[in-house]
Amino acid sequence: MIHGRKVIGIIGGMGPMATADLFKKIIESTAAASDQEHLHVLIDNNTDIPDRTACIEAGSDAPLAPIVESARRLQDMGADVLLIPCNTAHHFYPGVAAAVDVPVLNMPEISAQYCAQQGYSCVALLSTAGTVRAQVYEPYFERLGIRLLHPSPVGIDNLMYLIYDEVKAGKTPHPDRLYPEIVSLEQQGAQAFLLACTELPLVFESGGRIPFIDPTLLLARAAVVEAGGRLKE
Repeated sequence: MIHGRKVIGIIGGMGPMATADLFKKIIESTAAASDQEHLHVLIDNNTDIPDRTACIEAGSDAPLAPIVESARRLQDMGADVLLIPCNTAHHFYPGVAAAVDVPVLNMPEISAQYCAQQGYSCVALLSTAGTVRAQVYEPYFERLGIRLLHPSPVGIDNLMYLIYDEVKAGKTPHPDRLYPEIVSLEQQGAQAFLLACTELPLVFESGGRIPFIDPTLLLARAAVVEAGGRLKE
């Protein structure tokens, strides 16, 4: 803790652009008139962490050990609170939280609480296949009585292509292939779209008739509050 404010640690590399996006949103969410009024942020951009979706589909917990290694490294460097800018990696959240002595903010839980505060009863989840298979978001939304809708298998395939073959590959994303799925989910009763992969907020900015919710931004704002910074309204 520095000058009464907590040091934030970001367990990064899942992926690098998503990590940078979270850091940027922490800065943008902080009310600061000078460098010194911003928060101290440590980032471990560990790109050696195995692909989370591939491991979940294979029934492997291989990502857990390197995520824990990053968490402990950041704690040893002085981090007082940790963030994981990867939705799918929250499948391993219990093991990570148990391995360190500092709090690890939970992005799915924060997102569910936000949706409840907004009064939503039905939200569409746009995510990786791994997040869907592991039901990363379901427990938190079910606890609050919020129904989660998922894209069709074709929609999931298109999401995976957008995330892996375009955003993670450093190519120009083409989200238009997802618009028929978005219309279908809206017709099924979705009141908002949850961008539950940290690559997706890099692509979508507005949901048109109904909003897109950015869990990365919600995590950033929660981190500012947890660290004792001044939140920009």
